[in-house]
Amino acid sequence: MNRPHPPRTRPPARRRLLGTALAAAALAAVGAGRPAAAAAFDLPQLMALLAQRKSGEARFSEERYVGGLDGPLRSRGTLSFSAPDRFARHTTEPRPESMEVDGNTLRLRRGDRTRQMSLDAIPELAGLVDALRGTLSGDARTLQRQFDTRVSGQPQRWTLLLTPRDARLAAQIRSLEIVGQGPALRSVEMQMSGGDRSLMLIDAPTP
Repeated sequence: MNRPHPPRTRPPARRRLLGTALAAAALAAVGAGRPAAAAAFDLPQLMALLAQRKSGEARFSEERYVGGLDGPLRSRGTLSFSAPDRFARHTTEPRPESMEVDGNTLRLRRGDRTRQMSLDAIPELAGLVDALRGTLSGDARTLQRQFDTRVSGQPQRWTLLLTPRDARLAAQIRSLEIVGQGPALRSVEMQMSGGDRSLMLIDAPTP
């Protein structure tokens, strides 16, 4: 009487190959019903979005964290911008003062005192002004003159990270992180090379 032969088994390697093929087929079937991934949001797209606004005014509140102090230094006021190169910051608290930039001219006011100078005389401040004006006006060339740029997020909520290229600026500022919604800026966080930092929150435009 002939004994039945035991069932033949597949070699382990063949089973692994078959399992891989089945898994790939399942993933392909699932992926076939999904829409293609959205294209990455990049610097040119962000600049085009920001360039839609030619002017604006908004309220701000800022906290500066300085080494050796128990708490942050707080200030409030308004920001205004008119493309391509006019920018102003008017502080109302804790005391009235203002900074106005028109082209390459900087005006500082505190009380009854006014000081005017060229931005070329203060390279570090010129870099900060370029960061703000370049972002507000959607001018990638101005930004990339002073900073390496990295964009993340989507048009509804994006982040622009600026890292100084110039050694003199990098000696003062480690990075600037600007967060926005659509064409509007919502916050600017500055990390100083010495460990201090500041966070500016920008509210809805004033009436």
